[in-house]
Amino acid sequence: MRTRLVLISTVLATVAVLASQAAGLAVMRSWLTGQIDHRLTRFGPPPRSLTDPARGSAPQGPERFAPEDALPSDYRVYFYGADGRLRPDSLGNGSSSPLLPAAASALTLRDGRPTTVPAGRGTSDWRVIARTGPDGLRVVVALPLDTVEGATSKLLWVGIGIGAAAAVGVGLLGSAAVRLGLRPLDRMERTALRITGGEADLSVTDTDPRTETGRLGIAFNTMLDQVRAALHRKDASEQRLRRFMADAGHELRTPLTSIQGFAELLVAHPRTPAARRREAHELIARNAERMSRLVDDLFLLAKLGYAPEAHRETVDLLSLAADGVAAAVVAHPGRDVRLAPLAGGGPDGSRSQDSLDVVETLGDPHQLAQVVANLLANACVHTPPGARVEVRVGSVRTGPATGGTDRAGRSSATGPLPPGVPACVVEIADDGPGLTPEAAQQVFERFYRGPATVPGGPEPRSGLGLSIASTIAEAHHGRLELDTRPGSGSVFRLLLPRSVGTEPAGPA
Repeated sequence: MRTRLVLISTVLATVAVLASQAAGLAVMRSWLTGQIDHRLTRFGPPPRSLTDPARGSAPQGPERFAPEDALPSDYRVYFYGADGRLRPDSLGNGSSSPLLPAAASALTLRDGRPTTVPAGRGTSDWRVIARTGPDGLRVVVALPLDTVEGATSKLLWVGIGIGAAAAVGVGLLGSAAVRLGLRPLDRMERTALRITGGEADLSVTDTDPRTETGRLGIAFNTMLDQVRAALHRKDASEQRLRRFMADAGHELRTPLTSIQGFAELLVAHPRTPAARRREAHELIARNAERMSRLVDDLFLLAKLGYAPEAHRETVDLLSLAADGVAAAVVAHPGRDVRLAPLAGGGPDGSRSQDSLDVVETLGDPHQLAQVVANLLANACVHTPPGARVEVRVGSVRTGPATGGTDRAGRSSATGPLPPGVPACVVEIADDGPGLTPEAAQQVFERFYRGPATVPGGPEPRSGLGLSIASTIAEAHHGRLELDTRPGSGSVFRLLLPRSVGTEPAGPA
């Protein structure tokens, strides 16, 4: 690039110098020629030279002209007589002369208009002008162009010399200037080489927005930041994938080990009592069911992440919550699980329901039912036996008090919703011990599970329930979030876009 820049600048500078010299040469030649034309038009031959000797009115021989009739400098004057022939008695001396025809009929000159003619003798052209005298006499006055040609020739050689000097000077100085101007690019090149060599935290220092290289440096640093962010996301994704695979292997290893152990026991001891055999069969079936649930959950997560958007239909969240509460009461007898309206939750009175009303949204009813079931199972498994679980259904406008946006003590696996938009809400609240801030940040991760707090109760599941629920909420353009503090219970809140029915009253 340096060579091209220097070559282009040298060629342009040389062409500019030569063009200016050519223009100056043309102006100089035109001006000098104009000066000669001016001399020709103002010059008049001696009056006595206009007398035709054929009429006997002029003296002959060397005595014809007086000294005052002598011509100045290098003028030449030629006469064509009345017979149209060139007379031999021209005025002026010198070894050179213009090329003029012998007869006036061949003379193509117009009176009073200077014209250039070639030399008859000598090397330089001549500038001539014709006039018509008395009795048909024609007079041709000539001046040589040797001064014009000499001046233009010298100017031409001077121009060529200046052009050559300019080419050399521009080549040398241009090379130094280009090298100096491209120094920021050299620093960028060295920085890029160091980055490719492993120094990934480097950045370009030339970032002056007023210069092209500075703007290039800003764009380069922006690109580096984006690449670093992409690499960090890639590393984090790989770490999550490794952790996920390790957790999945661990979750599968436990039931597989149990199944293998009990199967080997039955094979190695065929005479095992019937009660022990029945117990082994039950444990094998239970662990097989656990593996089946885990595989189904993994398949559902993959399907939610890569499958196209499912068919949407109108879903009554109140009926869906009522069915979930009924199923939870059957699955967890003795637990206080109730259905309640979403009322009076915010200081600005933005929650709209004080009674159980139908709340409808668009979505997949089976997936939303699974979200409610997972949240209820999570609340029943991870709270003490005497803790109350309450399912609340209603509609709100999103905000810090009503949900959907971030605030202190609130966590979610997805980003916040726009504030002030209408949303349908299903809350699963309990008055259990709550979660620490560290646990609240991890609760939506795959395979995370807290200890079961029900003595002798069901074993905690695979730790995919909340991750599945959060993924389903995100697929419905909603959000699953958790409000909790140690000793204050937990509130899992499912917010979905309110696309059918009336909007809730009141500001967000």
